[in-house]
Amino acid sequence: MPLRKHLWEELSDEQLLKQRFSTLRVTIKGTWLEDCIGTLYEELEDRGIRLRPHVWISSEWFSPADVPGIAIPFYLAHPRLMKLEKKMMFEAEGSTRSECMAILRHETGHAVQHAFQLQRRRRWQQLFGLSSKRYPLYYRPNPASRRYVQHLRRWYAQSHPDEDFAETFAVWLRPRSSWRTRYADWPALKKLEYVDELMSEIAGAKPLITTRERVDPLSKLSQTLGEHYQTKQAFYAFTAPKTYDRDLNRLFSADPRHRRAQSAASFIRRHRAQTRQIVARWTGENQLTLDAVLDDMILRCRELDLRVLGSERQLLVNFTILLTAKTMHALFGPSRRKWIAL
Repeated sequence: MPLRKHLWEELSDEQLLKQRFSTLRVTIKGTWLEDCIGTLYEELEDRGIRLRPHVWISSEWFSPADVPGIAIPFYLAHPRLMKLEKKMMFEAEGSTRSECMAILRHETGHAVQHAFQLQRRRRWQQLFGLSSKRYPLYYRPNPASRRYVQHLRRWYAQSHPDEDFAETFAVWLRPRSSWRTRYADWPALKKLEYVDELMSEIAGAKPLITTRERVDPLSKLSQTLGEHYQTKQAFYAFTAPKTYDRDLNRLFSADPRHRRAQSAASFIRRHRAQTRQIVARWTGENQLTLDAVLDDMILRCRELDLRVLGSERQLLVNFTILLTAKTMHALFGPSRRKWIAL
């Protein structure tokens, strides 16, 4: 089924950013999201879970407290909006089928928790913590911890008890996940086994909460896309430590004899998208933050007049390692930021 034609599809990015959410009028019906949701419902049916989370379009991914449903971000409902999201944020979370399914399973974990009020159970609290714990704006994960499953990026299970459960549920729900083998020697296995027992217990049971409320549906949001992205970009911004000079001088050459060689600033600009994506995938850092670090590095290379020498392929490997090391130090090193935005 072809997507509905919208007047804003032909607008420039600048004009589109002036549009209000409520004027977009995008829906899930007739898009690739319908197939993903259908697959999710089949997975729940296979497990005997009666809940079918209702879904709607909003500004971001979320499942509201005490509402057994899932909000899906607007940009996934139309290619033009997805293109804008990638331009503004360098990525569109959930834009591939596999990533969309991973997030849907996670959000379904929240919906199941809300529908059956699982956080009230003593064993749930013993394993995951108190759901009433205040959500932080930032959290400090331990990448080496085996007390939590690893599902979404950035060690998300470590951010809050509710997220710990949602991530554990998502691992349990995914078909052919082999979680018993994958987490055989991990303390997190106890959580997975508990979820397995709990889901067997509620299989076929009617949810305690059945409201179909839609929180912050797109049609009710008056914010412009420009205002949305301004807030979203600011959330991931931070002042990176400017300790690059020594490392950049090791990678590149400041010798005047090589002034005709390719500039290091040009080299980084040419490879910035590739390195940004790789480092984001392995460190969990947001691409927007990494891009700001790359801007600083480019500026320092230009001011130091650094030049490229030797194998460009090896240099790219070494530069990617440098950016990874600096990112991890900024995230977890002493006197550094230490926190990941939730």
